[in-house]
Amino acid sequence: MKGSRVNLKDAFEKVTFLEDRTPEHSLSGEGEDAFATLSEYRDGGVFIAHYEGKSEWERHPGDELVHVLEGQTTIFLLNGDDETLISLSAGELVVVPENVWHRFDTPSGVKVMTVTPQPTEHSIERPDN
Repeated sequence: MKGSRVNLKDAFEKVTFLEDRTPEHSLSGEGEDAFATLSEYRDGGVFIAHYEGKSEWERHPGDELVHVLEGQTTIFLLNGDDETLISLSAGELVVVPENVWHRFDTPSGVKVMTVTPQPTEHSIERPDN
């Protein structure tokens, strides 16, 4: 899809809203219809998702851009024993630094687009840094 125009409205019509996301969903493959790859990008890709609930902890081998298109979410960044909370609403974005464990808490639903390096490492439990 490199070099092709992507219409986000059309792309979101192809994903299914995932209610009550849990950390176990990602590891089991359950709810994968709530996520889509829009394009390859460098060592990863451009992705969209539509869900509510809590994600697993994850980290990436490079910076990840997270842009909230609709709704709200809170990103928890793990720095040693401390967690930094970043609340994002529609139109806001954050760059999650390389190799920083993070997770999402989204009680009422969000549409998000990310630019995410791969591979992604996942953990259901809060990881030790």
